[in-house]
Amino acid sequence: MLKKIIFLVLLLIPFALLISSTQKNTSKKIAGNNLQQSKMAGEKVFKKYCVTCHMADGGGVPRLNPPLIQTSYVLGDKEELIKIILNGFDKNVEIEGETFTNKMPQLKTILKDQQIADVLTYIRSSFGNKASAVTAAEVKAVRSKNK
Repeated sequence: MLKKIIFLVLLLIPFALLISSTQKNTSKKIAGNNLQQSKMAGEKVFKKYCVTCHMADGGGVPRLNPPLIQTSYVLGDKEELIKIILNGFDKNVEIEGETFTNKMPQLKTILKDQQIADVLTYIRSSFGNKASAVTAAEVKAVRSKNK
């Protein structure tokens, strides 16, 4: 009887390992697909609300709208970046010796949490940027503290 149990356990171990490996690979594919979907949705939001000021290449407009390429605002603290989208931005910004003076409107009543997460994920991973994604949960948390 014990030999049969051991035999069955040994027989089932490869199947358990195969299932576990398949689940891990599937989770990675889903996460990758979600990231791609977020970036694609974010590009649409960018084209609708951001491109006029920050340009299609993310380069901004000299002395008016700052670039989104390799700046601490884009690559830095996600919470601060989310606050800029929610509250707008009305400070002069100096980037690489150039001052940008145009005010950015608040978008908290226009964009939903997922849209903000998507557009920030797009910006943080486009124009040569390589920063982590922003999630709707992160936006929601900042929005709730921001009231």
